[in-house]
Amino acid sequence: MKSALRFVLPFVAAAFLSPAFAQEPIPAPKPDPGPTPDLQLAVVVTGKHDQPVEQILPESAFTLLDNGVSEPIKSFRHVASDAPVRVLIVIDAVNANYTTIAYERQQLDKFLSANNGQLARPTALAILTDKGLQVQPGSTRDGKAIMAALDSQTTGLRTIGRDTGFYGAEERLDTSLTALRTLIAKEGEVPGRKLLIFVSPGWALFSGPRIELSSKQQQGIYGQIVQLTHQLQQANVTLYSVDPRGNGQPIQSRFFYQEFLKGVSKPQQVDFADLSLQVLATHSGGLVLNSDNNIDELVKRAVDDAAEYYEISFTPAPGEHPREYHSIDVKVAQPGLTARTRQAYYAEP
Repeated sequence: MKSALRFVLPFVAAAFLSPAFAQEPIPAPKPDPGPTPDLQLAVVVTGKHDQPVEQILPESAFTLLDNGVSEPIKSFRHVASDAPVRVLIVIDAVNANYTTIAYERQQLDKFLSANNGQLARPTALAILTDKGLQVQPGSTRDGKAIMAALDSQTTGLRTIGRDTGFYGAEERLDTSLTALRTLIAKEGEVPGRKLLIFVSPGWALFSGPRIELSSKQQQGIYGQIVQLTHQLQQANVTLYSVDPRGNGQPIQSRFFYQEFLKGVSKPQQVDFADLSLQVLATHSGGLVLNSDNNIDELVKRAVDDAAEYYEISFTPAPGEHPREYHSIDVKVAQPGLTARTRQAYYAEP
């Protein structure tokens, strides 16, 4: 039943993928010299229906687990709502068609114009198209100015149809992941916490019973997962997936990504779906927002994630081998409350 839900392009003959993925795996980042730096976590505490909790909790209420083992908390602080957090909203015009993009712009206009155009956080806009990535310089709380800038740009939208086929989907996947790495690197140059909100249906998953990966391909995908996990952590970026299709898609498609949330500890476990926008967002401590078509409300929900949170740090143990997977879990002692943060890191010896 599980494999029946997997997305397979009808053009894919049994067991092959582009040589580009087999021959040019992205290498894992080299370990930094010297002592292992503390790992900083942004922790959001929520109650029922994943709503933020305004109650301020003491450090004693938190337990931090590294691979299931309790670790001492090195630093702890509650972050008030006025903390400097930057928001970058990305309009994905590569993986969505023209009609969807037009609807997104209407919905974003509602978000940016609310409260007389005064945004809760410094915000910038980026647009991903076939022609490349356009990123608004700087950031502002003036939502009307952002919308005016968007209206003045030619986004080079296209309609994506079946004639793009397997290789068109592969190209979009490569374009999307390259853009994501570029955006994370740019946000890493800005101090403080950043929320990277992708308004996008996500990219092709290339998963199914007729897809078989060679050892080189598995190594390449694993290297990309390690690199993106490390980049998001180092840049202090939390990723959010806002699906403009909302509940207009089949329920099995909306929640298919959840089959890949366990995390991968070795190349032999990987699947292309481990690189999906939804999985990467969840692992970064962000949210997958695909419950309805009110994009303005979904974007606001993502921004509200920074209203109340905690900064916690601990010293990660060195790995016994390169790119050693470590799961992270933060628990709250108070019943009914859940802590959400990034879910893993990869340790080096």
